[in-house]
Amino acid sequence: MRPRITRHPGGQVPVPGIQNHKGNDVYESNIDWILALACGLAGIGIGALGYHLLNANVARNQKVRQRLAETELELNQVKDSLNDHFVRAADLVASIQRQSRELEQQLALGADQLGQDQQVKRRLHSENEEPEPDEALDTPRDYADGGRGTLSEDFGLQRGDEQNPAQPPRY
Repeated sequence: MRPRITRHPGGQVPVPGIQNHKGNDVYESNIDWILALACGLAGIGIGALGYHLLNANVARNQKVRQRLAETELELNQVKDSLNDHFVRAADLVASIQRQSRELEQQLALGADQLGQDQQVKRRLHSENEEPEPDEALDTPRDYADGGRGTLSEDFGLQRGDEQNPAQPPRY
């Protein structure tokens, strides 16, 4: 036989072992508070865990930024020292060139005053004179002489009526 299910007033179903009286409402009210408190604690725990995980990435990013700033500072220091080195090297080269010119002038002056060999005098004086640029050199061009350069339409084509001996191509 099947047990009969009856409806109770207020829509509450009796629970075995607990009698239906006024104390049942207090028990249900305590469960609501305990459930709310447990959910609040779980939310706080999940929030703290999420903050810890996100804050770990922020701390790692901050360390990387600090290392990057230190590396950039070191690179700038190396660049500055390299620039100082090149400036000093350029100054030394200029000093060596100046001393070399002074030495050549001193030798030429000494050869003029003390030397009797005309060939040595001419050689020392010709070294002191700066060579003049060669004006015979033409400036480079990007075209060929005449009307038949490498960019012409008939370059490299031989006509039947012309019998020119084989010449290498002009570059």
